[in-house]
Amino acid sequence: MNRTVLVAGSHGGVGQHVTELLGEREGIARAMVRDESQVDAMADLGGDPVVADLTGDVDHAVEGCDAIVFAAGSGGDDVYGVDRDGAIRLIDAAEAAGVDRFVMLSSMGADDPEAGPDALEDYLIAKAEADEYLRQSDLAHTIVRPGELTTESGTGEIRAAGDGLELTDGDIPREDVARTLVATLERDDLVGETFEILGGDEPIDAALERVASR
Repeated sequence: MNRTVLVAGSHGGVGQHVTELLGEREGIARAMVRDESQVDAMADLGGDPVVADLTGDVDHAVEGCDAIVFAAGSGGDDVYGVDRDGAIRLIDAAEAAGVDRFVMLSSMGADDPEAGPDALEDYLIAKAEADEYLRQSDLAHTIVRPGELTTESGTGEIRAAGDGLELTDGDIPREDVARTLVATLERDDLVGETFEILGGDEPIDAALERVASR
């Protein structure tokens, strides 16, 4: 994969894994961080750091990029400003810059925010609105919705469901979410797809093949 991929939220739990995985491959992992103090850590992971804040101007961050992985999150501090409006701002910038591919890290429950826990309702609403905005864009996109994220080591195996099929509640290591995002980025047959993932016993590539063939 010899291209430049912007990782939004590269300093986060999933984003660090994405940056490291992309940094091991051909091409450039442009690691977007909002704080200058995070630059060295991203460079150590193999990223090419760029400082930009999703609540401000992000146009310079997407210049020259072929694809974007949106792995950013507010951590509950500003769900509408970051998880929704920040994503929308980056989608607009990507369209204007002619970016080819956009992979969105979303969340299980975003299809029905009111059915989830009260404490997560605003977050899920923000993710749902960002997802819908991406669907209405001209970008070749994929939306990946994991369950609860854990810090356990990844196994390289997941459960995946899409096309109207839903998984029950569960969790998944952040490392396996990152592996799924990177694998999704390379698959044109997942353009336009939205699917859920949890920890499981099926190799990631096989699970994605099954989602794509539905």
